[in-house]
This record gives sequence, C-alpha cells and structure tokens, in this order.
Amino acid sequence: MKAVTIARQGSPVAPNIELMTDWPDPVAGPGEVLVRTEASGLNHLDLWVGRGLPGLDPTFPCISGSDGCGVVESVGDGVDETWIGRRVVLNAARWNPDPLLPGVLPAHGALSMIGEHEPGTHGERFLAPLSNVVDVGETDPVEAAAFGLSHLTAWGMLVTRARLQPGQWVLITGIGGGVALAALNIAKWMGCPVIVTSRHQWKLDQAMELGADHGVLDEGADWSRTVRGLTGKRGVDVCADSIGAAVHTSCLRSLARRGTFVTCGSTSQGDAKADLTRIFWNELSILGSSMGDMESFRSVLTLLLNGSMLPVIDSIWNVDESTSAWERLESGEHFGKVILRWT
Repeated sequence: MKAVTIARQGSPVAPNIELMTDWPDPVAGPGEVLVRTEASGLNHLDLWVGRGLPGLDPTFPCISGSDGCGVVESVGDGVDETWIGRRVVLNAARWNPDPLLPGVLPAHGALSMIGEHEPGTHGERFLAPLSNVVDVGETDPVEAAAFGLSHLTAWGMLVTRARLQPGQWVLITGIGGGVALAALNIAKWMGCPVIVTSRHQWKLDQAMELGADHGVLDEGADWSRTVRGLTGKRGVDVCADSIGAAVHTSCLRSLARRGTFVTCGSTSQGDAKADLTRIFWNELSILGSSMGDMESFRSVLTLLLNGSMLPVIDSIWNVDESTSAWERLESGEHFGKVILRWT
C-alpha cells in the first residue's frame, strides 16, 4: 500500500517525509478493524515523532498520524462483521489499565498513542482497536479527520480538567493551531467570553471572525496587563495553553483569583518558572491534560455530528504533496488543521 513515512529522524522534519508505494498491508488482529483511509490529519505530534521524543525510539521509516477517518475494510476475530463498510473516526489515545489497580478507571493507567507508539493513520489503511473508533455515518471524512484529536484534547482541557462553566472568561494562547482553535470552538459553544493570543495579527483577525471576543498580539513581552485590562482588571477564569515556558509567566499573571491554568503540551520549552507566591496567594490551580477517553471522545464528537461546530481547516493536500503538508505545519504559518486526502 501507499504510506507517507518519516524516513529518518531529524529537524526540520519535512525533508525526511517520503511517500512509499510498497509498504506492507496491515492485517486486523483480534478486536481490531482495518480502515481504508479517506483522510488523515497532521498534528504537532507528527513533528515530535520526526524530531525525537524522550523515551520514544521508533524504527525508521515509520508511519505517524493520530487523526484519521475512513471506511472499515475488514475486521479481526471477535469483531462483528457488520462493521465492514461503515465510516469511522479514530481516537488515537489508548488508555491501558494499570495491572496493579484492577477495576480502576483506565485513565489511571498508561497512555499510548496510535501514530506515536505504533503505526498511525498516514497510510492507505490503518489499524485500530474497535474500542477506539466511532461510526460517523455520512459525515465528511475530511471534517471528521480534522475534528478528532484536537477537539478531544481541548475538551479534556476545558471540560474534563478545568471544569469550565458557561460565562467564565477563557484565555487561549497561540491561536491558529488545531487545539487552540478547538478550544475556541468549545468555549464559545459554552457561552464564554474568549481572549486569544498570537504572534501574528492576521491570526488574531481570523480568530475574531470565528467568534473570539478579544485578541492580544504577543510581541515577546509580558501581555498579562492587557489581558487583565480586557476583564476589568479581574483576570480570566481559565487559561488553556500549549506553548509552555515562553508564555507561562504571562499566563499565570492573567488569571483571576482561584483561576485555573491547564496545559496539554509545551511547543516552546517545558522548563517554565512558576511564581509560587502568586499561586498560593491567589489560590490558583495548575492542571495537566492529555487527550481523553472514549466517553469524552463521544461527547465532543456529538457536537460535530449534530452540526453544532466544525473544525477549522487550513489546507488539504494530496498524498503525493505530503512533504509540502509537513512544511506547512512546520512553518507555523497555518491556521487550522492540515489534512491529507487519500480518496
């Protein structure tokens, strides 16, 4: 089969992207479905796999990809054959129960990712446990592939971890990326006023067109006074961040008393310095969030299926343009999801 592979580790990643035409076809094992890919989505994880992550030692060439939608082509033992022919979307987060804690929720166990720890969706076919796919019917496969992981991650941050309430002020850093735009989607759906930041004025302008209430241009200095000014000096209730050290101080200073900072990653650096005095004096909450379980996935996916929200798509590329797709993601100039179309 055709597969878009990361041929070798290195940075930048785009020069190492190669389209192979003779990648072995995967075969569904027990409890699995084999999906003929219609669309797959790029995430920042596709860059981290290519650049290297601590504790991750993939064999190159490898197939990344943690967002995918397609039609079930075959099933493994134990899977009802009525799944064949159904369009499904993937939740790439696999929660493996802790063997030392029988009966405890899987989210308390180990997390592994399809597209990181095992072959992903950037091929003509991909494998997935039946337990990690959802039937999306006649939904546009490009929209489904663009929606999945980013909206699951944003839902996990805002709803599951931060327990966002309607009407609360939300700050979203680095608008333009998939998770940040998904967070904007969810926060506005909940009726929350939203402030977004970006290093690019054009991204702020586009976010305002999508419903953001205020945009703050990040020019490398502390922008927390601007944020607090927009909230009548009160500060925001929830800050959703995936940038990390570069903006961490501004994020904490932007929080209202008993506000919540929630992070799902650190695209700058993870060694942020925290002002402990501010944290304890203002009774701030600092939370981490990693994707979400299938209950959360079905909850947020319902918003796509019932037409309540759509993903923002930056660009759609044919598989023979894969290098350009990675270049687009790696440039940081995208606004929304970068998608590969397979059919």
